[in-house]
Amino acid sequence: MSNVTLRHITPADGEFIYKVKKESFRHYVEKVSGWDEAEQRQLHERRFAVQEFRIIQLSDADVGYVAIMRFPDGIRLNQLFILPQHQCKGAGGACMQWVMQEAAQGGIPIRLGVFKINGPAQDFYRNLGFRDVGEDEEHVLMEWQP
Repeated sequence: MSNVTLRHITPADGEFIYKVKKESFRHYVEKVSGWDEAEQRQLHERRFAVQEFRIIQLSDADVGYVAIMRFPDGIRLNQLFILPQHQCKGAGGACMQWVMQEAAQGGIPIRLGVFKINGPAQDFYRNLGFRDVGEDEEHVLMEWQP
């Protein structure tokens, strides 16, 4: 999709990233463990300091973000969130093509976990070629091999 781009974050993007997570993911967190605002803010600040973030733009508008961590044996996809009003327009798939290309260039897998109650996300990743490789109490663990 040619109108989707990824850009590097700036320190000013921290609040946008938190807003996107809250708007697109809060209802799942509420169902699984409850949304504690202070706890979610602390988690966001810790992740913002150590994960590699990119802002997803759709026709030059910021619509979401992706956060990964690179390891010698694979890429960990930690977060991929799109604002609800921009979902199902191709931005998530285009973003995943970038992540998958990064992994393929290194010959390494992508690993992620999806809440068990988030069937649409599981379907999204399966349609991209991810396979279930396990589970924990709250997540389906998935992997993509180049």
